[in-house]
Amino acid sequence: MGSLKIGVALWSLGNPGTFPEWEKLLDVAASTGVKAVQPWSVDEKKWKVVCALDPDRCATPKQRADVRKACEKRGLEISGFCAQLAGPTDLGGFGDDDTDVKSRVEKTIRALQMAVDIGSPIVTTHIGPIPEDAKNPIYGRFIKNIATVMKDADKRGGVFALETGQETATTLKRFIEDVGAKNLKVNYDPANMLKHGAVEGVKVLANYIVHTHAKDKHPKTGKPTVGQGDVPWDAYLGELKSIGYKGWFAIEDESEGHGLEILTGEGSVYQSIVSGRKFLENY
Repeated sequence: MGSLKIGVALWSLGNPGTFPEWEKLLDVAASTGVKAVQPWSVDEKKWKVVCALDPDRCATPKQRADVRKACEKRGLEISGFCAQLAGPTDLGGFGDDDTDVKSRVEKTIRALQMAVDIGSPIVTTHIGPIPEDAKNPIYGRFIKNIATVMKDADKRGGVFALETGQETATTLKRFIEDVGAKNLKVNYDPANMLKHGAVEGVKVLANYIVHTHAKDKHPKTGKPTVGQGDVPWDAYLGELKSIGYKGWFAIEDESEGHGLEILTGEGSVYQSIVSGRKFLENY
């Protein structure tokens, strides 16, 4: 068995709206053999997502303590949280100028506050495609909105990890440096970075990677099962080790049909996660 810290992006298995249902999902996650979960932590009306851990629902100190206790009871750590919101045309929408962007900023701040309260301060998200041209007005809106998030996060100890893939690693690095916040980091997804260079991106973003998603992309089917696609795992994991990365690998499989009733069937998301765990354990 290898040395990697292997978890699961919990929404791969479902995203229940009540805490008792969420605890049942933890049981499913634990049965896959992983050692950590990364829970989803926001409602999103556009996708009709009602999340048990939305910071406005999981709001009291007791409720937040219960989240950690539920994981500890099952021998699971929390690698971080995902506070993915939707803009009018793309994921995140932090560079948009619609009337809801302020509420997305404020919701993200509250999600980071909750993560800190629970004791696992990393929150990941796609903020939207960052323009390469820093003079683009959209770039300026990204800077303004993320700087607002980070003003609170840096003060409280929250770590906001931007997920890779919507722009090149070079553009993302420059953006992080332009914001200039100490806790603005990266959640690295190698499958998302195949079009930009999965290994090369690690080299560029080396100083900022604090969390990763373990996901693949089959060249014909697009299936994300780890070890069955185009991600060059030997080179990718070797590069992560060379930069000293010791964080989590949260297996993510967003294939269609997450309902618990189909989780254990052949070719299911459940089996994909188990397969991915076994593959990563070789490293």
